[in-house]
Amino acid sequence: MNKLKLNQPWDEVKERLKEINGSLTDEDLVYEEGKEDVLLAHLSSKINMSTDDLRGLIESVSFNEGKAS
Repeated sequence: MNKLKLNQPWDEVKERLKEINGSLTDEDLVYEEGKEDVLLAHLSSKINMSTDDLRGLIESVSFNEGKAS
């Protein structure tokens, strides 16, 4: 398990992820520090993306200013 590298607060990252994928809900995006693997596994299953790709997406969104693209 590696901690997610976030440059923005999780609440901002969460909102950007919901912009990218409208099927994601606040319940899907509950983040607890130290339980990154649980979050990634859940999201991976829901949106059919590998955990490595998902980690990259989350970290990329966190480091981009403004709206997610």
